[in-house]
Amino acid sequence: MRMRREPPVQLKTPAQLRLMREAGLVVAAALDAAVAAAQPGASTAEVDAVAAAVITGAGATASFLGYHGYPATLCVSVNDEIVHGIPAADRLLAAGDLVSIDCGAIVAGWHGDAARTVIVGPGGPDGAAALIAACEEAMWQGLAAARAGARLTDISHAIETSARAAGRYGIVAEYTGHGIGTEMHMDPPVPNLGRPGRGPLLAEGMALAIEPMLTAGRADTRLLDDGWTVVTEDGSLAAHFEHTVAITADGPWVLTAADGGAARLGRPAGPAAVPVPGHHAGRAG
Repeated sequence: MRMRREPPVQLKTPAQLRLMREAGLVVAAALDAAVAAAQPGASTAEVDAVAAAVITGAGATASFLGYHGYPATLCVSVNDEIVHGIPAADRLLAAGDLVSIDCGAIVAGWHGDAARTVIVGPGGPDGAAALIAACEEAMWQGLAAARAGARLTDISHAIETSARAAGRYGIVAEYTGHGIGTEMHMDPPVPNLGRPGRGPLLAEGMALAIEPMLTAGRADTRLLDDGWTVVTEDGSLAAHFEHTVAITADGPWVLTAADGGAARLGRPAGPAAVPVPGHHAGRAG
């Protein structure tokens, strides 16, 4: 019987991971600025422009702009939009909206990719804060499982276990995390649910984008006519979180978190801080 071979996974040198860390810190700064700009009355195009200015100001390049024809720097997805919402000047945010902001940046040919979901202004629908918290915690549980010697679906299982423990949320299966490095989307895909102990063996030098998507209702999705925006089939609210993580001898190094993931993973940050143009090196972990 012929055994199926897993596709090769790109391994990075420490120097290459440091470049990815630079890209990750640019993404973190752009997301900080975009989240701050996501206020009632702001358009999603205005939020996009703020992030674009941060990325170009750091001497980096937006990963999303022009990717398969995508027309913006960010994906900005509102309420029942799960991922890939296209920013628009006539899409105005209102108090209580859930907004998912997804951002990627390239430094010296290396990518970083991360996303956050927040509630715009005060208030928010019943259960929205709990949905956001459940999705973020599921991501961090997945990141914690990204360790050398584990299997890829140990990450998937950690995400699923956390999400199911948090409540009756839909776990989106059609859209997954992914390998990342010299391209934004690389092998292996990283499912957000599944049995543990399967898939490639995780090794030092791998980098993955881990990104669970949870819904307040069913997990079924629908693609809008714009060819990009993915919404919940039942109109329920959705949340999306993402970080890029490197697998190192010292454990997961969250390249798109300002502290390298130290606070949430309960361990020292990754390798030495990497300065980013326009930012203090002390922000890196």
